[in-house]
Amino acid sequence: MPAPQTTLTPPRVPAPRTPSRGIRSLPTRFRALGGDDRLRTRAATATVWYLRLLAVLNLAAVVSLPFREEVHEHNAGQYFTPYLATAGLVSAALALFLAVVMRRRKRAAWLFNLLLAGPLLGLYAVALTHAPYREHAFNWISTALTALFVAALLLGRREFDAIGDRSNPRLALAVGVGGTLVSGGLGTLLVHATNKVGGAALRDEIAYTLLRGISVGPLADRFPAVQAPRWADMAVNTLMAVTFLLVLYACFRAPRGACLLAPEDEARLRVLLDRHGERDSLGYFALRRDKSVIFSPSGKAAVAYRVVGGVSLASGDPLGDPEAWPGAIDAWLAEARRHAWTPAVMGASEEAGTIYGRHGLDALELGDEAIVDLADFTLDGRAMRVVRQAHNRVRRAGYTVRIRRHEDIPADEMADLLERADRWRDGATERGFSMALGRLGDPSDGRCVMLECRDADGEPRALLSFVPWGEHGLSLDLMRRDRACENGLMEYMVVELLLRARELSVDRVSLNFAMFRSVFERGARLGAGPVLRLWRSTLTFFSRWWQIESLYRANAKYRPVWEPRFLLFAKSSDIPRIGLASARAEGFLTLPGRS
Repeated sequence: MPAPQTTLTPPRVPAPRTPSRGIRSLPTRFRALGGDDRLRTRAATATVWYLRLLAVLNLAAVVSLPFREEVHEHNAGQYFTPYLATAGLVSAALALFLAVVMRRRKRAAWLFNLLLAGPLLGLYAVALTHAPYREHAFNWISTALTALFVAALLLGRREFDAIGDRSNPRLALAVGVGGTLVSGGLGTLLVHATNKVGGAALRDEIAYTLLRGISVGPLADRFPAVQAPRWADMAVNTLMAVTFLLVLYACFRAPRGACLLAPEDEARLRVLLDRHGERDSLGYFALRRDKSVIFSPSGKAAVAYRVVGGVSLASGDPLGDPEAWPGAIDAWLAEARRHAWTPAVMGASEEAGTIYGRHGLDALELGDEAIVDLADFTLDGRAMRVVRQAHNRVRRAGYTVRIRRHEDIPADEMADLLERADRWRDGATERGFSMALGRLGDPSDGRCVMLECRDADGEPRALLSFVPWGEHGLSLDLMRRDRACENGLMEYMVVELLLRARELSVDRVSLNFAMFRSVFERGARLGAGPVLRLWRSTLTFFSRWWQIESLYRANAKYRPVWEPRFLLFAKSSDIPRIGLASARAEGFLTLPGRS
């Protein structure tokens, strides 16, 4: 059940700049269209819907015997069908895949369709010059539909400007050769084992298999010595369809965004953080070196992002001067459009979400960030009794906390802390993307703050690391502890930091992010509606495996100020894909063979 969407209240921010001519190819929701642009966009959309319709019709022909036989009868006689209407599983898969990549406006997909449909239209035109073919009205309809598709391709040509990876042709060739050998070999073995007629030559069985891979119709019936059962024909056709889809994926896949943060980019980002770092508690995490960065034309703002599974995933707010944010957002959207990436933003603030909204992105509230204002923090009062008791209990057990900047920790001590942090990590995967730096002890991060907790014997038991948030703030980066240590150790360390933060000239601290916090809070109130209560019960159930409710409870005890954070996306249909990309980026989902 999706979380409720939140309407953002526009703050006082400057109006976005008019997109430059270099960004004229953004989708219709990102720009105002003129007459020619509208016709071109509608023509491009028409090609996508044509391919979707053909995918449905081909699939219906595969599962419906009467429909399939009628199509095959037409193709075997003096009739011909529109482009890609062959009543085969390969054609259904091809049409569906082409519809997907055409919707993403990939140039290679447009060229692929033109090279197939253009010559086919020429053959149809030549065929209609002969009397046996032009006497049937169905042939004229097929030719007209194919001609309309080709015309729509030509009209919408400039809409298909998304580029692919340069290695795609080589990869597609390798996949095609290898896949054909594997699927053809398996198919030939299956045909040989199920052949109802004996004495067939091997070359006939191979030819039969390859033709069956194209169509389950009468195309392969020219080999009387080979007669496989219907289910074997379908299996061969499915194998070939899968191979063909893999080839198409290799051919049309989007670039992976391998251009990561360069040293000169990091230096420029640090300048922006020095000037405007106090605006966003997540700003320092833009320095992760598995991210890429794109700057505004003026260089006064930047968007940090990472490409995961074809999704250009930005994190937090843009860096730099808010007046230059629109230029950086335009450049990022243009980059996503050029490579057919799906744009998305994880953990944007309300101010940034409003500006992203002016560029066509919708918002979904993810949860809230817990921010403690040290001017208002105190351990006194009944509301802080549980925290106060936990703090006193751990302190009486002899635990102590040492707070230092990373640059003040000697190299040998830092090496020991790094070794312990790796040992205490829960799992082999380093998690985090939008709210984690992904490294510890790097010399360039000397202004980060380390909390070391030692037991009564002086043995390290836990550590916390915070990144700078402007000049007078800290943002939680890393939490590690020995599993055998005292309960409540993390609460003790956080309280120690909040009580002693003024020693570091810190007046605000950002703690963990609590997903769907408002659902837990409002769902527990008197008078909560049935939908909200059901949504809260669902999240509570999943909290058994993921720390959803427990993170909210763990942060609420410090009486923080809750700052909402948003997921931004272009289309609602992209949310599942964005969710998978986010899970991969954060380290919660790891593909086989990848660490």
